[in-house]
Amino acid sequence: MVVDLDPMFVDLEKIRAIAERVAKSEGIEWVDVELKGGRSNPLLRIYVDKPDGVSHADCQNVSEQVSVILDVEDPFPGPYVLEVSSPGLDRKLEKPSDFEHFAGRRARVVLREPLGEQKVFEGRLAGFEAGRVRLQMDEGELRELELSNISKAKLIVEL
Repeated sequence: MVVDLDPMFVDLEKIRAIAERVAKSEGIEWVDVELKGGRSNPLLRIYVDKPDGVSHADCQNVSEQVSVILDVEDPFPGPYVLEVSSPGLDRKLEKPSDFEHFAGRRARVVLREPLGEQKVFEGRLAGFEAGRVRLQMDEGELRELELSNISKAKLIVEL
């Protein structure tokens, strides 16, 4: 995907590939890349994670390596701020692997089109199968929600 920040053109797919390659070389999982801000203050944010959590040093290593590659390959012309961080405890869920990986954790799912009268569901993730997110509701009912109908999904922090 090429993003137009007029007059800059940013190749987010190329940046994603760079972030994924660097994270993998560090034994870290690449989670997401997002572009925030406007023309005068663009922020390029890269989220990384690993099973026991990412450290400040992990983020710094990925940031330094990605920064060098971005400077050489220049998929983001012009000035920008690069930030590398953890997706947090209440991380977004987007890919099928996210719903499988976090099975057993509580999540909040918002649908584009309602299922019956309901657009928002909260429950325990029960995996992903055949294009559907499985969500165990508190009442015991198992809901299957089409991934293509999900507008937002994120983990719920449990203390």
